[in-house]
Amino acid sequence: MASVGIREVRKSFGSTEILHGVSIDIVDGEFVTLVGPSGCGKSTLLRMIAGLEGVTSGQISIGERVVNNVAPKERDIAMVFQNYALYPHMTVAENMAFSLKLKNAAKAETEARVQRAAEILGLVPLLSRYPRQLSGGQRQRVAMGRAIVRDPQVFLFDEPLSNLDAKLRVAMRAEIKELHQRLKTTTVYVTHDQIEAMTMADKIVVMHDGIVEQIGRPLDLYDRPDNLFVASFIGSPAMNFLHGEIGSDGGPAFHGKGGVSVPLNGAAGAGGGTPVVLGARPEHLKLSDDGFPVEIVVVEPTGSEIQIIGRTPGGEEIVANFRERHAFEPGQTVKLTVEPNLIHLFNGETGKRL
Repeated sequence: MASVGIREVRKSFGSTEILHGVSIDIVDGEFVTLVGPSGCGKSTLLRMIAGLEGVTSGQISIGERVVNNVAPKERDIAMVFQNYALYPHMTVAENMAFSLKLKNAAKAETEARVQRAAEILGLVPLLSRYPRQLSGGQRQRVAMGRAIVRDPQVFLFDEPLSNLDAKLRVAMRAEIKELHQRLKTTTVYVTHDQIEAMTMADKIVVMHDGIVEQIGRPLDLYDRPDNLFVASFIGSPAMNFLHGEIGSDGGPAFHGKGGVSVPLNGAAGAGGGTPVVLGARPEHLKLSDDGFPVEIVVVEPTGSEIQIIGRTPGGEEIVANFRERHAFEPGQTVKLTVEPNLIHLFNGETGKRL
């Protein structure tokens, strides 16, 4: 196992710069997720750690060694791809043993490592099968097993669950997390799915347009996003945003479009008159006779909760989740509010947290 250090890394393709001075410290044994929308540079960064892409400038180190000019096979890493990349003419056992065969490892050692990985992943009954005889989840476990037998310093996962159905993705999330807890190998995991990032990682790196927007533990990012992008990206459903300014109505308050008013606590109310964006998680909104009006457009019962999508008098969309089974109807107007200590405020011009 080893730490991974990324220092002011830049990547350009011709005159187009993809990564703009990215710096990340990954501690030995840590599970770090790189998350962001398509095109943010997360997969490019992962490929640079693996040695599949060159570094335009900056430095990448694995353990104490700078690996900018080290060949991928000499970096002591193992990568699991989105498309499994299994050899169709080889059995599960042969696929898992292939990297050791290339290293001319002893037959007894190879068999022992394959058996251990198969036991960890529940693949023992499948060792004699071919990839075409396996389900998607089984193929992904074989790809993970092929990585485990190498006993690398670092695991790299490039959106490994994207090709699986929703139910299987949930099961595989748990398997990968349990695997990390058992092996304690440093892991860098790329995904565009923020639910995967939240549920699996020790630390999340949120990327956008080639820069790092925020690094932190999952709940820290959820509870205290640094800016509007992180607030909108982390959380499902996404955080609600209302545009307005801070004023005073017998106490500090947010004044939004269409006469929307939300009380603020003293600290949040500082800096009156500044254009601001108020953020509120859907689960933090509640019914109140003193709240602001919202016309319900859509009612979505999910079983465990009821979600409503509505519009404020200023025409801004708002989503609210309720655990209670209210009899909401489209066209109905309800009044909503949010506790002052659960409100997020952002600068309306810079998007930074206030």
